Amino acid sequence: MATLTHDSAIRMRSGLLLALASATSFGLSGPLARGLMNAGWSAAAVVAARVLLAGVVLLPLALPHLRGNWTLLRANANLIVAYGLVAVAGTQLAYFNAVAHMEVGAALLIEYTAPIAVVGWLWVRHRQQPGAATIAGAVLGIAGLLLVLDVAAGLSTDPIGITWALAAMLGAAAYFVLSAHGGDLPGTVLACGGLLIGGLTLILAGALGIVPFHATTHEVAFADFTTPWWIPILVIGIVTAAIAYVTGIAATRRLGSRLASFVALTEVLAALLFAWLLLAEAPRPIQLLGGALILIGVVTVRLGEPTTSALGDPETPADLLDDASTLSQPEP
Repeated sequence: MATLTHDSAIRMRSGLLLALASATSFGLSGPLARGLMNAGWSAAAVVAARVLLAGVVLLPLALPHLRGNWTLLRANANLIVAYGLVAVAGTQLAYFNAVAHMEVGAALLIEYTAPIAVVGWLWVRHRQQPGAATIAGAVLGIAGLLLVLDVAAGLSTDPIGITWALAAMLGAAAYFVLSAHGGDLPGTVLACGGLLIGGLTLILAGALGIVPFHATTHEVAFADFTTPWWIPILVIGIVTAAIAYVTGIAATRRLGSRLASFVALTEVLAALLFAWLLLAEAPRPIQLLGGALILIGVVTVRLGEPTTSALGDPETPADLLDDASTLSQPEP
């Protein structure tokens, strides 16, 4: 029993560190993407380059981890396809369509309510009723997001924008639910396959005119320096996608989708700090207060989590396609 408790504590600590690394890596993507878009890139082109580069980078790691076990790949085909279409491409497409119809801050606010959707999903699907600590942490986290995003003007009344933002929220929730499964499938394989599928889907969406798709070779300007276009592309692909997705999958398998989704709220705080460094967008005091509330909310949820080693969600691979289709059902 002592060994089990010790192993659980190590698993929890490593999961939290991986989750924070993933959130920090994801948080860097926004400021880098802003610089590229200011240089003439469309949002869809940035995302496609990001996820395709990440998939190519992970391919030499994923193949040795697969060890020629193509049966394992076929057995998890539904998971990989769902991850690529819903968690990667679907979420990005929904978010970019949302910001085309409403304020960016309001769209982010709706998308980052994903932890509430995860809690609700686990409650309805698996009868995992949230405890008082989880509910309190959710309230603190959402209150912190309201302060961090500082949406003083309120939400847009455009029903199309709100619908797309809700679809992005469901896609983000699907990311955490799907990442918690396929324990027999190496995380590098899941991330690589999903990123390649998601990137190709985005290119197809651009070719069909669903989203604007264009890029330039102009230098990219940040607050205190300029750089060739390919440097932020390399960083946004390797650091904010390849590393972020692999560490995110590993963290979710250690923590479970509920706790991992709350830790991921720290991505908003990381994005603010990187925007300060790269874009000279200094966070306001109210945003720093919001960041503190987010961290307190994460700690509160952590205190309410079980301490056993079985931190994953009790769902089998046979349920994955149903999960993905149900989470992504409300299409605009």
